[in-house]
Amino acid sequence: MNASRIALVTGANQGLGRALVEGLAARMSPDDLVLLTGRNHRRVTDAAHEVGRLPGTRARVEGRVLDVTDTDAVARLAEDLHAGHGGVDVVISNAVARVGPEESQAERADEFIDVSNTATHAILRSFGPVLRPGGRLLVVASSLGTLGHLDPRLRHLFDGATLDQVEYAVESWRGAIHNRTAQEAGWPVWLNVPSKVAQVAAVRALAAERRARDLATGTLIASVCPGMVDTATSRPWFSDYSQAQSPAQAAAALLDLVLTEGADPTLYGELIRFGKPLDWHDGTPPVEQDGILTP
Repeated sequence: MNASRIALVTGANQGLGRALVEGLAARMSPDDLVLLTGRNHRRVTDAAHEVGRLPGTRARVEGRVLDVTDTDAVARLAEDLHAGHGGVDVVISNAVARVGPEESQAERADEFIDVSNTATHAILRSFGPVLRPGGRLLVVASSLGTLGHLDPRLRHLFDGATLDQVEYAVESWRGAIHNRTAQEAGWPVWLNVPSKVAQVAAVRALAAERRARDLATGTLIASVCPGMVDTATSRPWFSDYSQAQSPAQAAAALLDLVLTEGADPTLYGELIRFGKPLDWHDGTPPVEQDGILTP
């Protein structure tokens, strides 16, 4: 990577995103810049100020207001970083919409899909071209993002798909939810399953286009599963948190992936959990238990 590096983390006001910013700021150099983004100006400003004052912080930390569902805003930020810094070295897409077990999945579908999927597509399209050689472009997903978690009727929509085809499949899913035909077509009620599969498929699509040249320059594009993390977003969905990691613990493996030089060909374009690739075709469709869909 370049001597003076630029890192960007979306969805970074709290939880895993905040821990990633703290880790990057501690492990990068004083000449480096870590950008923390979120939608609320006050929370972004406060978070950047707090991280900047933490013991052990070495890199500069700045806040940027960014609504990741605004594709034009995502594109403008990428253009600004390219114009002002010649590109970016680290991009971690971490934004997520919080949905509780008591809420209607269908009623929250638009917001959830916009934050998790429309935003992922925008990040990949806008930041892929400005990623410097040797850089890292990671999308935080989950182990639910493996293809086998979908109904067999739907898997062809994402397997080997281009980014355009992934976007089309996501919008078809959205339309089926609004038309109340989603379950009939095989889409699970729980938004998280097709959303995560689509995120991983989108990363795989971009990686397929760039693999040869990225591996030649030590550049890594991948999706990552941090494992179970004790956050406000995930806590309502699980009754047993005895094995859950703190955000800082979960961030450690991701930071190692970001800050290790070179790109392992076995990890490139894959869904990575604790440094190992997960089988894209693995998984089984979730079932409903006690009113909650679980894998």
